[in-house]
Amino acid sequence: MSATIKFSNKNKTDFHKVVTQRVEKYFAEKGISKNADYRMVFKTIVMFSLYFIPYAFILSGTLSLASMWLSTVVMGLGLAGIGMSVMHDANHGAYSNKSWLNQVLGYSLNIVGGDAFNWKIQHNQLHHTYTNIHGFDQDIRPRMNLRLTPAVKRNWFHRFQLVYAFFLYSLQTFFWVIVKDFMQFDLYLQFYSSENNKKQKTIRLLNIVLFKAIYFFYILVIPAIVLHLAWWQLLIGFMTIHMVGGLVLTTIFQLAHIVEGTEYPEPVNGTIDAEWAIHQMQTTANFAPRNKLLTFYVGGLNYQVEHHLFQRICHVHYPAIAPIVEQTAKEYGVPYLKNETFGSAVASHVSLLRKLGLQETLHMATDF
Repeated sequence: MSATIKFSNKNKTDFHKVVTQRVEKYFAEKGISKNADYRMVFKTIVMFSLYFIPYAFILSGTLSLASMWLSTVVMGLGLAGIGMSVMHDANHGAYSNKSWLNQVLGYSLNIVGGDAFNWKIQHNQLHHTYTNIHGFDQDIRPRMNLRLTPAVKRNWFHRFQLVYAFFLYSLQTFFWVIVKDFMQFDLYLQFYSSENNKKQKTIRLLNIVLFKAIYFFYILVIPAIVLHLAWWQLLIGFMTIHMVGGLVLTTIFQLAHIVEGTEYPEPVNGTIDAEWAIHQMQTTANFAPRNKLLTFYVGGLNYQVEHHLFQRICHVHYPAIAPIVEQTAKEYGVPYLKNETFGSAVASHVSLLRKLGLQETLHMATDF
């Protein structure tokens, strides 16, 4: 991560310029904002309700243990929904043209146990710039015995990763809440020299600790005081929230980049042999674009192609601009990767996991 990657312009096309102009024209002709509208406000209310209303019912003491557990399942869905539909847009600066509102809503990640500062470095700066590039894109780094890129050395246990992958996916937000933010704390401050001083480090660490304390107080301490549950019952509820939320969040993100057809470019002398926009098209895939319910819940993350090109446009607009992007890609001979259904996307991800576990190198098909 201390090195830099450049994107080659030797075969530069007008694709990025033209697709940007066409999308800008769409918003100008419609006379609408690129930011959130009434649909996004409604969705925000729904996602927070999915998380906090079951929490309130649990604290009411009127539910049976089985109903409490089912409520934690709903909270897990709400956790994922907040992450995909609210926090994600806000921390990209896409929710509103008011920076303070983006910052406030972006801190919804802190309220559910994460850290917005770390997330913006990992996701906005590293993942979105260096998509699927080993050593830079933190979303495909080796973790928990998973091999998510052919650039990682294959070990004997990877042949079984298809068996344990989805279980490990379910632990991702638990890992993130407990240790990930502290692991990233020093790494990211050292990587970005503007943050590398003692005072700023102290403020950052205190910020993480404070929000973790608030999170664990309301998610564990308050229920323990109000409900007088056994510690193992509290633990089951806590783990259910995170295993449901982690499984949903991680799976949805994997379906955009870790599927058959996406590429894993390796830099040569610090250079990727493609301009940035073309690189995004080669490494990103859409899925289930006609599934309106899925699109609503996952915050448009099934339109990852549009998101990677236009991350500061609110996701409620992605279905409308997708045909513009697809047509422009066709005109310029640029890949536009897409799985038509959620099931086919999962099947493609499973197939690639299996290949990454069994094969040292891959010959990636580009036909989707």
